[in-house]
Parts: sequence; structure tokens; C-alpha cells
Amino acid sequence: MIMKNITLFSDGSSLGNPGFGGYCAILRYKDSEKIVSGSDTNATNNQMELKAVIEGIKAIKEPCEIEIVSDSTYVLKSILEWLENWIKKDFKDVKNADMWKEYLKVSNKHKIKGTWVRGHAGHIENEKCDKIAKEEALKLKQKMDKEFL
Repeated sequence: MIMKNITLFSDGSSLGNPGFGGYCAILRYKDSEKIVSGSDTNATNNQMELKAVIEGIKAIKEPCEIEIVSDSTYVLKSILEWLENWIKKDFKDVKNADMWKEYLKVSNKHKIKGTWVRGHAGHIENEKCDKIAKEEALKLKQKMDKEFL
């Protein structure tokens, strides 16, 4: 079966680390693009980086070849190098283990590869994801600030 090739650009943001977090994934298939974004009240930057990938993959409806393009060495090294050993040791002493288990669940029908890009270096999609992720975190912070005033 021939699989579609999807590019998943992703970024995460945290105001305070941990603090209000935001994430964004841009999915691209040929000329089509879909943006997936959201926020969390208490998250680290790494959690939001991973959340962007998880939510991006969740939005893909059929098995695909997915290239994850990210400025997060944490996410890419975890996926491409460390995850296999974490599974073998049943995630003992692994940070964000629940999120990594969710990643495994949503990614298992896909073929995943990763490409690292330097953050804040003019990469168009990475800059767009970064901007949206920060906006999501700020939007949530402002909403929560209003609720407590």
C-alpha cells in the first residue's frame, strides 16, 4: 500500500517553564495545510513540544509517512534514539512517560522520521508554529488572569 507523505511542523511554548503552555502543529500534504493548536495551564516547554507532535499526529486520519520537523532536540532524539530503550525498561525514571505512551499509541500505524531545524532562524513554518504556540499560551494566561480578577 502506498502511504501519503505528510510533513508535520511543530513547536511548543511555556511561559515560566512550567507555566502556561501552548503548542502548534502545521500538517502539510501536497498543497493542503491544517493547523492544530492548543494550550495547557501548567506545562513545561518539552511537554508542549511533545503535545504539538501528538495532537498533530492525532489529526491524521490514515496511516502515513510523517516527517516531523521540529527545533526540539528533546522530541526528535527521544523518538529517533531513546524511545526504544524506554519501552524496554517500561519507562522507569522517564520524564513525561504518560505523554510518551500516548505518542506511541497515536504514532504506531505511521512511519515516522524526523528533521531538526534551528529555532528562531527564519524557518518559515517553525516561526509560524512558534508564534501560534506563544499566542495560545498567552491567550490562556489572559483568560485565567481575568477569571481571578
